[in-house]
Amino acid sequence: MMNFHNKIVLIAGGTGGLGREVTMAFLEAGASVTVTYRRAEEFAEVVSSAERSGAKALDGAAVDVTDAAAVEKFVAGMVAKHGRIDILVNTVGGYAGGTNLWEVDPRVYDQMMQLNLKAGFVLARVIVPVMIRQNRGWIVNIASKAALDHAAGGALYAASKAGALALFDSLAAEVKPYNINVNSVLPSIIDTAVNRKAMAGADFSKWPKPEEIAGVILFLCSEEARVIHGAAIPVYGKT
Repeated sequence: MMNFHNKIVLIAGGTGGLGREVTMAFLEAGASVTVTYRRAEEFAEVVSSAERSGAKALDGAAVDVTDAAAVEKFVAGMVAKHGRIDILVNTVGGYAGGTNLWEVDPRVYDQMMQLNLKAGFVLARVIVPVMIRQNRGWIVNIASKAALDHAAGGALYAASKAGALALFDSLAAEVKPYNINVNSVLPSIIDTAVNRKAMAGADFSKWPKPEEIAGVILFLCSEEARVIHGAAIPVYGKT
C-alpha cells in the first residue's frame, strides 16, 4: 500500500459514489483527509466507515464548491489548520442525458457547466497558489470518457467534461515551472448504487468499480507517478 501518512488531502465531493471510495483509500493509506459534501447524512456515513476501519479522523465541511467566496474561506481555514494542502482530488460532478440537444431545458446547461466545469476551476484557482508557495502539490480531476466520446443524447454533459479536460490540461502546462502534478482521469459509467438503480438492465460487471478508480488516483498522487503530468488516464476498462 502507498504511504500518505504525511499528506494533507482535500477531496471535493468526498462522500459521493466515487468520492467516498477515494476518501477511504486515502484514509487507509494514512493521509489526513478533509472532504466537502452537500448531504450531512452522507458525511456521517463516511465518518462511521472511517471509524470502523480504524483510520484517521475525517474532517469535512458543507461547501458549495461552485461558490468562489465560499471556497476561498474554506481553503484559508484548511491552510490555517494544517499549514498546507498537498493533494486536491475533485470528484464533484453530475450527469444529465438522454435528450436531444434541441429538446434540452436550458437550465440543464447551467447545471452541467456548474458541476462539471466551474467547480474544478474554482477549486484550482484557490488551491494552486497554495501549492506554488509550498513548492509541491498533486491535483487530480475527474473528467469522463464522454470528454472524448461524444454520444448522442449527452451533448451538454460531454461538453462540460470536455471543457474540464481542456481546463486541467492547460493548467498542467501553466504549472510546469512548479513542482505540481496535474492529471485527469476518465471513467465511463461507474459501478455505484445510483447508476445501478438508474440502469437496472445493464451489465454491471463491465463497469469500473469506484475502488479501482480510487487506486489509480492514489497512484497519480504518489511520488512514484511524478513523471505523469498533464495526462488523461482512461479508467473505463473495456466498456
